[in-house]
Amino acid sequence: MAAQGFISISELHPNFSHPKVLGVIIGKTDVRSFPDRKNVEINRFTFGFTIRDSPDFFINVTAWGTEAYINGLADSFSIGDCVTIESPLVSTKDPEKGDRFCPTTPSLYRLLVTETHSQVCLCADGDASDWLLPLLHLPVKDSRDFYSLGDVVANGQKLEGSVINILAALKQVGDVKQFVTSDGRRGQRLEVKLFDDSVSSFPLISWDREPIQLLQGLLPRETVLFIADAKMSFDSFRSSMVATLSSKSIITVNPDTREASLLFSYAKEMCQSGAVDQDEAPEDPPVESISDVYTVSQLKEKAKEHPQPFFGLTYSFISRLDLDSSVSKVIKTRCGRCRLLVTEDLQTCSNQLCPARDQPLSASTGFDLLVDFTDHTGTLQACSLRGPVAEQTLGCTTEEFTRLTDDQRTALKWRFLLERCKIHVKIVPCARTKSGIRALVLGCQLADPGEVKQHMAQLLQGP
Repeated sequence: MAAQGFISISELHPNFSHPKVLGVIIGKTDVRSFPDRKNVEINRFTFGFTIRDSPDFFINVTAWGTEAYINGLADSFSIGDCVTIESPLVSTKDPEKGDRFCPTTPSLYRLLVTETHSQVCLCADGDASDWLLPLLHLPVKDSRDFYSLGDVVANGQKLEGSVINILAALKQVGDVKQFVTSDGRRGQRLEVKLFDDSVSSFPLISWDREPIQLLQGLLPRETVLFIADAKMSFDSFRSSMVATLSSKSIITVNPDTREASLLFSYAKEMCQSGAVDQDEAPEDPPVESISDVYTVSQLKEKAKEHPQPFFGLTYSFISRLDLDSSVSKVIKTRCGRCRLLVTEDLQTCSNQLCPARDQPLSASTGFDLLVDFTDHTGTLQACSLRGPVAEQTLGCTTEEFTRLTDDQRTALKWRFLLERCKIHVKIVPCARTKSGIRALVLGCQLADPGEVKQHMAQLLQGP
């Protein structure tokens, strides 16, 4: 489908003069420069992008020109924008030359844009945008043609150097690392973590500004990605496989496919159950090494400014500790694979999206509490106090707790309630909670008054 006055990508042919094309940007590369073949002292500048105007057709576009023209053109639109291209040159693709570094397209041709003959503008037609923008959610490859992260891990170094498609959920977006190469060129690197129902964390790396900007704008734990043509390599430092985006790669955000919908539901279940956070536990530092002291308000502020999980120590009062609730609210049973709450009498997990759905239930039972911490700056609500950490804090096992009388549980509660405690926490930004963060208790004990006085004095003095 093409708007009036435009030629659809499927009908393009080199015989057309002054064609006019309308489409949505689904991929874009960074600006690069090359010495001019006729005059090596002069550099020519170029970048490429891919536009789509229907579910079945998309085409690569290459722009060449002076530094000012190419940089200005590249800055005028991004992935996800709708554009019109007037008077591009339509030429046949050459798989042996530059086209082998571009995304694979169904078109036999490619478009060439130059400063003297062509024009690229943002599309101002709202109706056209309405039918173009849904194309952003259609993978450029068969939606069933992908590797799960489990497949990648299982194949390991057999995939070294290969280019594959991946369907995965976005777990974390790291910080962009800037660097300068030995020959003075500036560069950047971003690493994000992916996950699915087979692997809890897998690295994806980008070295180019355009995909970095796209990834930085996405919500971790609430986004599914179909990555076409990701390059696989073995990282000897980590002793594991990593995926890297290249000029051939195209990212489809939240694909409109059945497979992506199932993965999105699974990811949502994982995040709500806290399993995604628990999977990070092996990477957590030892509790005794966590020494940065914060007030409650400082923890909240840092979480807003810092998109990644971080660790801290707070001297706060426990203002909520429901140990005298029913035992079922204090001690809970979760599926060992997906971490969803279950009842022990079930034979299998009731979560339809659990990867162990058809297997005998493997469950774990333990303390599963939500506690509040309060200091002079505010309250941190619904902090998770679970498992062995809760046992160490309370000084009893779940079995011992179930044997306590109501009066004994109330007495245990008042050993901590409204008492100043030394609390080690892991803070995880979370868009779904009212406060915008989730807090996991890594260690908790009654605080030494002298230690509290020393650290509180330092906090009040400030840096």
